[in-house]
Formats: sequence, structure tokens, C-alpha cells
Amino acid sequence: GEEANPHLSTPSFQGAGEGNEVSPQPPLLQSKLDGRLTFYPGNQTVDLPFINFMKRYGTVFLNAYTNSPICCPSRAAMWSGLFTHLTESWNNFKGLDPDHVTWMDLMEKHGYRTQKFGKLDYTSGHHSVSNRVEAWTRDVEFLLRQEGRPMVNLTGDKTRVRVMEVDWRNTDKAVNWIKEEAVNLTQPFVLYLGLNLPHPYPSPYAGENFGSSTFLTSPYWLEKVTYEAIKIPKWSSLAEMHPVDYYSSYTKNCTGEFTKQEVRNIRAFYYAMCAETDAMLGEVISALEDTGLLKKTIIIFTADHGELAMEHRQFYKMSMYEGSSHVPLLVMGPGIREQQQVPHVVSLVDIYPTMLDIARIPAPRNLSGYSLMPMLRGKAEDEGSPVGSRPSWVMSEFHGCNVNASTYMLRTGKWKYIAYSDGRSVLPQLFDLSEDPDELTNVAMKFPIIVHSLDKMLRSIVNYPKVSSSVQEYNKRQFLSWKQSLGQNYSNVIANLRWHQDWLKEPKKYENAIDKWLSQSK
Repeated sequence: GEEANPHLSTPSFQGAGEGNEVSPQPPLLQSKLDGRLTFYPGNQTVDLPFINFMKRYGTVFLNAYTNSPICCPSRAAMWSGLFTHLTESWNNFKGLDPDHVTWMDLMEKHGYRTQKFGKLDYTSGHHSVSNRVEAWTRDVEFLLRQEGRPMVNLTGDKTRVRVMEVDWRNTDKAVNWIKEEAVNLTQPFVLYLGLNLPHPYPSPYAGENFGSSTFLTSPYWLEKVTYEAIKIPKWSSLAEMHPVDYYSSYTKNCTGEFTKQEVRNIRAFYYAMCAETDAMLGEVISALEDTGLLKKTIIIFTADHGELAMEHRQFYKMSMYEGSSHVPLLVMGPGIREQQQVPHVVSLVDIYPTMLDIARIPAPRNLSGYSLMPMLRGKAEDEGSPVGSRPSWVMSEFHGCNVNASTYMLRTGKWKYIAYSDGRSVLPQLFDLSEDPDELTNVAMKFPIIVHSLDKMLRSIVNYPKVSSSVQEYNKRQFLSWKQSLGQNYSNVIANLRWHQDWLKEPKKYENAIDKWLSQSK
């Protein structure tokens, strides 16, 4: 539990690039950090010394996105290099086929020593029956609170450094592996460390399998946060909210009254959790420095999704708003340009071809992503044109719980376009991120020609009405099979899932709504 060491000697990467006999070896760290914290002004709210260290000695991507803002589908995209509609990872239980060939499998096959620690969750996530049923029934005509109300909890005193003990144990394993195994290897290695932080913690008061709505930290980490710099997000009135946003806010138990102090605290505790995550990154960097491996190792730091932390009257992820979909992506190491900020849009499917490019392994055809190496080597100066064959857009999609329509986001230039379901039954959203970085004004009605053009582009990438329809069918099939497996117990089990506080007021009404949904054919 000692303090992470922010006073690293500064390594020089000059001469450690292409001419080296040893292929650079990439450790990859994945967390749940809001990508906007990695560049100005987001990084003014909290002290993140190791993220800043990576910025100083490497490259930061200013516009990196998840391909699906929830754990398992996002990780499935990152490990496979394929968009979510291709992996068909629709929710946290339906991930990659267990025998899918990941980039790590290919690297191992080509002589890399591979090691994984911590959270993987790309074949299936460890989530509750409640979550599963909430995802399957999102098309049912009812509105039920599913999460505990977001809250904060302070633990320990100013000496309590290790709050998220599981993540620290996995970080220790990674550090020990570097010091005891990696240092003695004659072959190159690739190490993956998956962290749970800064994910909110379970809230036992919230019912079955709790949900995770508690932002928990210690005074040690809270001291790293500058309270005065915390921005209190603006909220639309409930009546003005987009219908899908209203559903999300309601199911996440965020439509009630919150004081400014409550919102500020939730955000402060989240930032403190990010500081603890940063210290774990620091342990890995320090271990590489101590073993002399830092100057010949490429380090990649990213996240599967971000955290809204009360922006848009929501916490958690499952949204295309920046807080949820914009992820950090920092890379440092031999051959990587220092102090570079890349403005091009990139996404997690780019990790697969990048890892293979680092290892000089030919990439399979038909991947959804493109190698980041041309940009990492410093060929990203011309912002106007995409690098090589890289498109000028990224795409993200979401099909899980807390959102009552399949959602598709296209980000290109200053525009973020969000389409829902079949493209007709739910109105789209359009945000101009250059004029409206907080995404408070949907300008879809104001710019119909741009909406038409972006929708056409989106449809050329994915036939989204068809995908939405297959997800709806999948949800019904899964729910029916679960319902039948319960037999006589069904009414009791469904009434006592996480939504029990609302369900038990009118159980028959909600069961009838489900029966009506099941009886509707396409």
C-alpha cells in the first residue's frame, strides 16, 4: 500500500525503434476511464501523474471511442477487431465465441510470450440475472427503476491507498510477472492487465445482485481532486429529454432531485477513483523502469467505456454521449512519437491490427479497424486527410440494458450522429461537437441534409434496421426460454429482481405488459 512513485527517472526512447533486434513488446492496460480526462482541460480536475507521464513520452489520441459503451461487447470488439454487429455481442452475456482467434492468440502463435491478468469479460461478463432480464425486456412498454440511486461513500483515512483491492492484487501479479518472468525472457512478450476501476461499486441496499451505483474512495485519493475545477453538468428538463435518454435516466434512478453538492461529490469521487487507477498504471511503468524494460516496451492504456458521472442526468455508461463513449488511448514506447496529440477519430477495433503491426504479423482480412502505427510514428500532422486507407469516421453501437432501442453512433469531423432502432420510429440526434462539446442541443431538425448524408453513410457501414430487428428477436427468444425454465416460479422470480421496488406495487400490470410484448409478432 505504499504511495506510487511519481518521480520516475525519465527514459529516452531515441534509438530504441526500428533498428532494435528485440521486437517491442506491448503491455496493454484497460480500465473504465473517461477519455476526456487525458487531455486539457479535463486533466485539470484530478492529478493523474502517470497518464501525464505517458503524454510526455508518447502519443495521446484526442478522439478515441469505444465500439459499444458496455463491458463485454466493447471488449469483444477490442479482442476481435470487429464491430459489435459482426461479433453479435448484444449484451454483457453474449460475447465472443470462446474459440474466436484474438490478436493475443496470433501473437502467441508467432512466438510472443503472452500473459493476461484481471478483468477479461470478452466471451461473457459476470453479471446478474437482473441485468440479463433488463436487457431482454427493454422493448416492453413499462418503465421501472433498475439501478440504485447513485451515491458516494468514503472509506478509511488518509493512509488508505488500496481501496479497490482486487485491482491492486492483479496489478501486483502483473508487476511480479514483469520482475520475475518478463525480465528473463529471450522472446518478446505481451502482457494484458484488465482493471475494474473506475467502475462504481455494488450498492447492497439496491436489491438483487445490488447493481453498482456507489462511488467509493478514500481521503487519500480524494485529496488528488481539485473540487473548484469540477464542472456541474447542465441538464435538460425531463420534458425536453430525448425519449431514449429519458428511459435511460429513469431506469438508472436519476430522475429524482439531486443537489449541486450531490452531483459535485459523485463527480469528485469518480475522479478520485481515476487517480487510484492511474497509480496502478504507475506500478506497471515503474516495474518496467526498474527492470530496464521500459525503453524497449510499448505501453498502451485504454478503457472499454467511460462514465457519465451525472452528465445528461445519468451515471454509468450505455450511452453515446461523450462521457460514456469517449475512451482514453495513450501509447508510448520505442518508435512512438513523443508529446504528440492525434485529432483523428479512432476506436477500439483499431487495437487488433495495431498489435499485429507492432509484432509484424500480417493482419487477417475483413477487420473493422486499422493499424494506429502510421499515426503513432508521427504521420498524423495533416488533420484534413485520413491516414492511408483509414476512414474519416468511427462507429459505435449499443444493444443492451438501460436503453430501450438499439443505438448507432457515427462520429466524423465535428459531427456526432445517433440513430435508433429502425431509423424511423425513434428520432435521431445530431450534435456539433465543435460548437456544443457538452451535447446539449440536438440539431437534427435544423440540418436535415447533414442528417440524410450521415444516415446514408451509416447505412453503408451497417444495415442498422435489420440488426435492430435481429436483436429484438434474440431478446424475445432468450426471455421466453428463461421464462419457461422457471416454470411455476416465474412470477416470484421476476417480481424480485432489481426492479422489485417498482414492480411489487403493481406486479400484474407489469406481467401483462410482458405477455403483450411476447404475443406481438413482427
